[in-house]
Amino acid sequence: MLMAHPAILRNLIEHCDALRILDAGNSGGDGARQRMDDIAYTLCVSTGTRDIDAALIAARHQLPGARPEDDSLLTA
Repeated sequence: MLMAHPAILRNLIEHCDALRILDAGNSGGDGARQRMDDIAYTLCVSTGTRDIDAALIAARHQLPGARPEDDSLLTA
């Protein structure tokens, strides 16, 4: 499987987190919703996953310095 460059993954994670904070999926307008969909799709393709939550966990785990006990692997 091809692996995305860590800088790309970090950028996608940061954009996704920012859009989630702004609640782009619900009230950010069509442009923000489309951007969130695009980021989710790109993260899923880049990590070989099928949903955004799994993609975020996988992407964070692929970043340099990720540890097996990284808190991104814990459920809320």
